[in-house]
Amino acid sequence: MATADLLIVIAGIILKRMNYYYFRGSFLGINSVCSVITVLVRAAIDCSVWFTVTFTFDRFVAICCQKLKIKYCTEKTAAVVLATTCILLCLKNIPFYFVYQPVLIISNVLWECYLKPSYFTEPGWVGFSWFVKFLTLLLPFTLILLLNALTVRHILLTSQVRKGLRGQSKGENHSDPEMESRRKSVILLFTISGSFILLWLVRVIDFIYYKIAGKVPDSLNDSEFIFREVGFMLRALSCCTNTFIYGMTQSKFREQVKSAVKYPVTSIIQLMNKQNN
Repeated sequence: MATADLLIVIAGIILKRMNYYYFRGSFLGINSVCSVITVLVRAAIDCSVWFTVTFTFDRFVAICCQKLKIKYCTEKTAAVVLATTCILLCLKNIPFYFVYQPVLIISNVLWECYLKPSYFTEPGWVGFSWFVKFLTLLLPFTLILLLNALTVRHILLTSQVRKGLRGQSKGENHSDPEMESRRKSVILLFTISGSFILLWLVRVIDFIYYKIAGKVPDSLNDSEFIFREVGFMLRALSCCTNTFIYGMTQSKFREQVKSAVKYPVTSIIQLMNKQNN
């Protein structure tokens, strides 16, 4: 999740947004390069969204499905699920390379990327657009809300049962390592899922209004344009939060980051020691 979010920051904000506003005329503005960056941005966004969904499902299984947990909640399963999800989402976004047309032709070089008018009118592209929005916005929202609701329901029921069995319903106060572990897991789950839902909410509202009103980008008024840009800004912010959440809450994540930072230095030192010996 952190890697996907970092790719969005690099491709979506640095290579695309900052280039558009501050470095117009660089090689990043060439039509083919711009189209590739757009595909990378969309693929990274999809991965970030669906990695959040898979994380939510993983926590749901770990908390609510004890029998399935033994088989599903393993490093091998996580690697297979993430790799499969990433590959499928990258393949899904390849058609976006062909929906952009150049704005300028300078010295036989095609510059800038602009959506073809056929993208909004041809049935095939319209259907593809609906499929993309459903897969990236509506379905993840629904799944995350549903899984979180089921998780909360299970935790409340389990807590009542465990309190009764441990005598806490009679006023006794005993520590419960199992419930403490679940509490930490739920806090992380709701922090990530809640952050995702809140920061993507404007984009979902914008999408619903956009489809109901039948608007196209060129027909938006000032307030609608500002609302849409705020949605894009919050979406970009959403892609920055997971890394910080992990850094603040997960000691293992911090250890892995430290190891990644130290690895180049230790490798150079080991190489120098070998050469000296």
